[in-house]
Amino acid sequence: MEDSEFNTLAGQTLARIEAALEASEADIDFELAPGGILEIEFADGSKIIINRHGVSQEIWVAAKAGGFHFRWDGAAWRDTRDNAELLAKLSTLASQQAGEAISLA
Repeated sequence: MEDSEFNTLAGQTLARIEAALEASEADIDFELAPGGILEIEFADGSKIIINRHGVSQEIWVAAKAGGFHFRWDGAAWRDTRDNAELLAKLSTLASQQAGEAISLA
């Protein structure tokens, strides 16, 4: 994949996650910073950090449960370890950290 295509796909995905967070009623704060870094902060002070990693053409997620790398498979961003889809995995991780159900898919 060309760098421009990766940047477009990753940017659209981060914007989609941001919109889903805005629509959620969870007690969270978030900010999409320049450079494609999305930081989600929960009521307990814990965070999930999502960023694009251009060199590997992946979206990286850091959460209490660990670090995760997602690669585009032509249809979706998939975890390089267990093949989970990005938004489904983020929903699970955010729900765990928030202590309430959060759906980002």
